[in-house]
Amino acid sequence: MLLDKVIKKRFETETVQNVRIAKGTAMFQGVRLTVRCFVIDGVLIDTGAKSMENEFTSFFQQQDIDQVVITHYHEDHTGCAAFLQRKMGLPIYMNELMIHYCQQKADYPLYRKVFWGKRDPFTAKPIGATFSSRSATWDVIPTPGHSIDHVAFLNRETGQLFSGDLYCQEKTKVILREENIPAIIASLQRTLTYDFGDVFCAHAGYLPNGREALQRKLDYLLELQGNIIDLYEKGMPPKQIQETLFPKKYPIVFFSAKEWDSLHIVRSVIQEYQAKQAS
Repeated sequence: MLLDKVIKKRFETETVQNVRIAKGTAMFQGVRLTVRCFVIDGVLIDTGAKSMENEFTSFFQQQDIDQVVITHYHEDHTGCAAFLQRKMGLPIYMNELMIHYCQQKADYPLYRKVFWGKRDPFTAKPIGATFSSRSATWDVIPTPGHSIDHVAFLNRETGQLFSGDLYCQEKTKVILREENIPAIIASLQRTLTYDFGDVFCAHAGYLPNGREALQRKLDYLLELQGNIIDLYEKGMPPKQIQETLFPKKYPIVFFSAKEWDSLHIVRSVIQEYQAKQAS
């Protein structure tokens, strides 16, 4: 694929707080996408992107891994799952909601296949409310919003939270069409009831003051939600609210044919508000 050849890619590894981190980055026309996976205590958290399979799988083969756990079904988190299952014989666990989807051929837009590759089918097992590694018990925290199946993983022994795409960045400006801001708010509130410190985010990386970072994101989204509802109650339509609150144009909106857009933020808030008013 010609477009695939002009996308710049970079792969890096590091160790932070006894966590081995692999980071893959893809860049094209002002759009820069990064994803990470993590290894700790024999557990691999997420599997990286198929488009950088050679780099990610080389990293995996250098690690001592017993099991794989996945935060959610998106292809940048599941891209190398088939390799881990077929070539390394590792068990894979994820939220059962999207297990069937992952057993099928990749079904997502072309631009995502260009950036992250075409994920091969794999078969995961349902993950429970907790799981055990060599020296720790982990909480599996339901955190829907970014996707319906999203979960975060908390190592009770170390207090480290692996948050998948729950955080990503503090001040969210664009989201995927499938995302839901009120659900993300509820997931942040739920997560903050747990005892944790450091956060490892699949996109933002290591957050040494992770609890504070998640709290700041929650505060931002609550304020944003309030502003959207206030403008909506004053009679402003969703598109005008978007233009008022999110005047900046982002390359990912054009590149993704608006699968990523700030309008999805506005609409998800209004839809929940309307549902509450009708109940």
